[in-house]
Amino acid sequence: MTGRARGRARGRARGTAAESSSRPGEAPSEQPPPQPQVVPQSDNGGPPPASGRASYRGGAREARPGMAGGEGMKAPADEMARLAIGGGDQRERRRPRFEEPHTRPAHVTDKQGTSGQQFPVLSNYFGLEQTPDWHLYQYRVDFAPDIDSKKLRIALLCSHEELLGKTKAFDGMTLILPKKLQDPVTEVYSVRQYDNTKVQVTIKLTNELPASSPQCIQVYNIIFRRVLSMIEMKQIGRNYYNPSLAVEIPQHKLKVMPGFITSILQYENSVLLNCDVSHKIMRSDTVLDIMYDMYGRSGDRFYDDCTKKLVGQIILTRYNNKTYRVDDIDWEKKPHSTFKLRDGSEISYKDYYQKSYGIEVTDGEQPLLASKPSAKDRRRGVTDNLYFLPELCTLTGLSDEARADFTVMKDVAVHTRVAPSARENTLTAFIAQINRNEKVRAEMGGWGLRFSDSLVSLNARIMPQEKLYQKGSELQYKQEDADWSRDMRGKQLITSVNLEDWIIIFTRRITGQAQDLVQTLSRVGPPMGMRINAPRPIELNDDRNDSYLGALRQNLASSTQLAMCIVPTNKKDRYDAIKKFTCVDHPVPSQVVVSRTLSKKQMLMSVATKIAIQLNCKLGGEVWAVDIPLKNMMVVGIDSYHDSAKKGRSVGGVIASLNQALTRYYSRCTFQTSMQELMDGLKICIKGALEKYHEVNGCLPERIIVYRDGVGDGQLLSVAEHELPQMLDAFKKAGGQNYSPKVGVIIVKKRINSRFFARVGRNLSNPPPGTVIDSVVTKPEWYDFFLVSQSVRQGTVTPTHYNIIHDTTGLKPDHMQRLTYKLTHLYYNWPGTIRVPAPCQYAHKLAFLVGQSIHKDPAIELADRLYFL
Repeated sequence: MTGRARGRARGRARGTAAESSSRPGEAPSEQPPPQPQVVPQSDNGGPPPASGRASYRGGAREARPGMAGGEGMKAPADEMARLAIGGGDQRERRRPRFEEPHTRPAHVTDKQGTSGQQFPVLSNYFGLEQTPDWHLYQYRVDFAPDIDSKKLRIALLCSHEELLGKTKAFDGMTLILPKKLQDPVTEVYSVRQYDNTKVQVTIKLTNELPASSPQCIQVYNIIFRRVLSMIEMKQIGRNYYNPSLAVEIPQHKLKVMPGFITSILQYENSVLLNCDVSHKIMRSDTVLDIMYDMYGRSGDRFYDDCTKKLVGQIILTRYNNKTYRVDDIDWEKKPHSTFKLRDGSEISYKDYYQKSYGIEVTDGEQPLLASKPSAKDRRRGVTDNLYFLPELCTLTGLSDEARADFTVMKDVAVHTRVAPSARENTLTAFIAQINRNEKVRAEMGGWGLRFSDSLVSLNARIMPQEKLYQKGSELQYKQEDADWSRDMRGKQLITSVNLEDWIIIFTRRITGQAQDLVQTLSRVGPPMGMRINAPRPIELNDDRNDSYLGALRQNLASSTQLAMCIVPTNKKDRYDAIKKFTCVDHPVPSQVVVSRTLSKKQMLMSVATKIAIQLNCKLGGEVWAVDIPLKNMMVVGIDSYHDSAKKGRSVGGVIASLNQALTRYYSRCTFQTSMQELMDGLKICIKGALEKYHEVNGCLPERIIVYRDGVGDGQLLSVAEHELPQMLDAFKKAGGQNYSPKVGVIIVKKRINSRFFARVGRNLSNPPPGTVIDSVVTKPEWYDFFLVSQSVRQGTVTPTHYNIIHDTTGLKPDHMQRLTYKLTHLYYNWPGTIRVPAPCQYAHKLAFLVGQSIHKDPAIELADRLYFL
């Protein structure tokens, strides 16, 4: 970048941002501007899943430039040396990584349902076969005199290969062997080479580990990581990819690298390898190429634009396939800048890459990308930033511009959406490659292990089709399509609310579109039982935020039912300002419509119909219903979302049903930066919901079923041990001294790697909506099941995992599964089933709106309406 003015851009871009809340088929009006998001691993087509939160902080870190000991960039020769399972220090007291918390209620002896029709499915699991009476043997190793160096300990022990054999795992303290030594305590001697000191090595048997023990599960996974390296797979982040099979998409400067997500765990009756196809999407150009391109287009804004574009992004270092987050750009540091090595000597970045990787740096004036040390690095004493050359890095994932480009997404989907038959072929070819490889066979044979050649087969059940009702009629639809939009035409909504006093705000340039929308709404409303009167039109001279807010402030009255704003562009700050005013300052249901949505005349009837349904929901109406046989039951949905305005703060959305049909809801939100704040806020939300339920029904609910979404992999124990007891206490206290409802708490998990395939003739297809799997691939320590509730037209459907961590409801597994399936039919923004129960999706929509746009507690006056749709 020779000749460029020096400066320092200090902006900070959002790092991990939210996924967009928009979905095809939803009313196209309420779509705030798209937010940056991490590339989802799911390849679903059709109606999409409930949006989740994205959180990604790079993969495993190693010594590198900018870090003390920068020369240590080579991985240990024996990866098994990283194994740490006990050994008498603090690690021994930790929960092993692969030991799941036991949350299965004590009274649940049989978690399998019986209703519905059984049919066989294949799943993306492979059995791990072991020799008869297979065990691992754990030994403690002590040295006299004591040896501090872990590397030297490993070298001294490994010199006794005749005794121990080639197959072993040693972390410097704990030794794992597939065979039992002759004596419980074995003493051997080694010689320390540099001073010829004789060292006594004492090897003491401490444990015999059965195949299902957490320590064995840890060993399996470490062995499998070695196996993946043997077949030339490269670790990027947490998963493994094959760079040699990357597919270029040159027209978009992208490439798609295929790989696999793998884990070995104990399931109901056996240890299984879960394996799914993954794709890493990367830019084919370097970060430096992007900076060159921006310099040509940005001019004086180059430094600011660069910072906004790159800070917060995840980069991949091409020389070692590691991922890091860009936290800053250091415009003063250059490739000729130096850093200290472990021995105290200094070396320039340019010379370092030449010496370590044989890479010649071509641009000597490029700035360096800075990444803050991870928590793991800080524990090792690393406090300074880590620095990387843009020339040697590439961006991962898709930019906001790419996500908004239909052509880009379509071209990428060709490579990432894998149909069931193709997925099975890929997985079986992958396991065949492993089983045929000589090195792998020798490695796994030494441990007495082998993978089965074919996917696990099991029985699933398909639940009966649910009956759907609108006012005076039953909707007809095919269960396999899970879409009833066509049969809704011309039928009245269950509860319709007439729109009599409302305003519409628009700019002068889009007056014609506003008039067309009003006329079309007046035509589509009556067949649904909804009378829509003419609104008070308010025309603006410009589209400034203040103009919209001024019009709202001047024209909203206490009798106004709804405010509609038609905006020329999808501008986030304007959307946020409108929502904050109508949800907090002057509470009234509001609708924001982007004029582009109204531009196609032939689509206007369809668009207006969806908007009219959404308006009815925001005014307190109901659209359709399913049969709910349980009486006096409240269903609660809880989800959380990171607040974009305040780092470290989350918004919790709480939705509670108010009626027998589970079609009316009460909503509140709570802000949190800690678990305690979540529980304090949750008590207030539950108290308000129970008071409202009592006001509507004249009694408190006998049963409360809670669907808790937004719980990550490592948070289950925290929810079970801390959140659950306080949640139960909150129900009792909110209802009074003698109130003790029957409660069920269900964890909802969308980000899973399990897939299921139904066989149709010689081909595989997605299982139909209503498919339940509650055996073989579920966990023995959980009361859990998988449910496929959506229909997808492209790719492989992703099921949702439900884990019941508390249950005093007296309901059978069939009842829990059936209720969950019923609730996936009740999300009014989509005329079909969705991937999670409707209360969870409503809770997400509320938390998303507050976390992205409002950043304050919405007005209590709106709590009994779905104003956040």
